[in-house]
Amino acid sequence: MRRQSGVVRQGLVGSEGEAAVAVNAKKIAVYALVVFVAYVIITDPRGAADYVGIAFEGISNAASAIGDFMTWVADGAK
Repeated sequence: MRRQSGVVRQGLVGSEGEAAVAVNAKKIAVYALVVFVAYVIITDPRGAADYVGIAFEGISNAASAIGDFMTWVADGAK
């Protein structure tokens, strides 16, 4: 409860309320993702291992591409 200009207000108002909703939505999304990942691991462990391999391969390719780009820039963008 807040007191502003002689008026008592309850709850969040304006951008504070929107920020609280965004934080709650983020928490719900993270929770849903964790539940989904746990479900995939429990129901199909071999498939989950394949997904992890694919994810690491993608990260490795992205890092390699960034390294190639930085080398190109350091060589004078030739």
